[in-house]
Amino acid sequence: MFISDQGNPPPKDDKSELIKRLCKVQDEYGLIADVSSKQQVAKRQQNNDVIEPYENGSWKASEPQLSIQGTHSYPNGPGVQLTDSTAMTTEPSGLENMQLMLHKKSRSNVGSTAAGISENRQHADHTDPTKSLVSIGHEKMLVPKKAITMPKPQWHPPWKLYRVISGHLGWVRCVAFEPGNEWFVTGAGDRVIKIWDLASGTLKLSLTGHISSVRGVAVSRRQPYLFSCGEDKQVKCWDLEYNKVIRHYHGHLSACYALDIHPTIDVLVSCGRDSSARVWDMRTKACIHTLSGHTNTVADVRCQAAEPQIITGSHDCTVRLWDLAAGKSRVTLTNHKKSVRALALHPTQYTFATGSPDNIKQWKFPDGNFIQNLSGHNAIINGLALNSDGVLVSAADNGTMHFWDWKTGYNFQRIQAAVQPGSIDSEAGIFACTYDNSGSRLVTCEADKTIKIYKEDDSATEETHPINWRPNIMKKSRY
Repeated sequence: MFISDQGNPPPKDDKSELIKRLCKVQDEYGLIADVSSKQQVAKRQQNNDVIEPYENGSWKASEPQLSIQGTHSYPNGPGVQLTDSTAMTTEPSGLENMQLMLHKKSRSNVGSTAAGISENRQHADHTDPTKSLVSIGHEKMLVPKKAITMPKPQWHPPWKLYRVISGHLGWVRCVAFEPGNEWFVTGAGDRVIKIWDLASGTLKLSLTGHISSVRGVAVSRRQPYLFSCGEDKQVKCWDLEYNKVIRHYHGHLSACYALDIHPTIDVLVSCGRDSSARVWDMRTKACIHTLSGHTNTVADVRCQAAEPQIITGSHDCTVRLWDLAAGKSRVTLTNHKKSVRALALHPTQYTFATGSPDNIKQWKFPDGNFIQNLSGHNAIINGLALNSDGVLVSAADNGTMHFWDWKTGYNFQRIQAAVQPGSIDSEAGIFACTYDNSGSRLVTCEADKTIKIYKEDDSATEETHPINWRPNIMKKSRY
């Protein structure tokens, strides 16, 4: 009975087809279809053109209508700028006539239905974060937002090795500069502290007294004092006028790994393997605070005058910002997935960086707000150094150094430190690095028992050493 109708499509309902087309037109062109004809009339009057009345949604046949055709992404309407590929024509196309007729019928028949659909869609699009509203005439149109791109990094000249200093008999573990920038001091696994002339690289003085590897040194800016700490649990104060130890600070229960001097208060902060950092009164040798909270070795500590005044990085993968007055932790940063062995404070900005095998992360004081990741140095990072030009250097256990532009996080240079003749390749590790007070010299302490000094290449220009940079889409991490 129904075999003859099996291959035939169902009959079309004219009313349903009309509603379908009206909804589609309203959905796609509803935001700009209702362009006021008064604006077009006013523009033509300004151009001294003869205007025919506007009837039935189009101009009378006696006056040809100007329309926009081409590859422009927007339909016809006032306020749309013409591109080079857009031409003016005087004959309306069939699509435009159909659009105007359907638009007129939609106003009289099912305008409310289509308007409701359009309103719902518009409301849904407003909640889309990838789109923004752009005004065209009196109407608003949704366009996609541009992808966030990394700004172009500042050009920095490449760094090159220009001096190698040998003299220690063990791994060189730490380095510090004096305020006058004339000499620097290093400590090593041979239990000796050596003072070197920066200009000539010659040895000026050797200080003995530690009975184990020296892991941290610091030079005071206000007194002629040198502070040192080591794996013998001792923190010593050396008077550089007599080259003798004048104070001992007792309290650490295990090896002491790093120390730093507060820039404005006469206090000293040391940290070590007993999972704590200790604040010492420089003169009375009293332990003011024991900053406990880390659950593993505290590898590095930094002091600054502004709040928070003490920052520590630990092998428990956390960074803590401490309130010096209360002796308590005010912020704990748990974003790192591996041990934090290096810290660096920006000399002028209120920011700092932390180094870990998973990432180098930039933070903002005082609450430790995350700025960005510096990814790519996949090694155990033992040292970070940052100068006023915005060059951050990370030194790793495998002898690699990466140089980063601080603002954009762009890695503009990578160096593999060469080991001394007679050393094996596994002795290419770097244990510490720091800039001198001018920021133009970089000193590294290495596992081949040498001290290497790097400087910027004076002959390099932006033309001879261009940065290999492309404006890639930035992938910001929340952690």
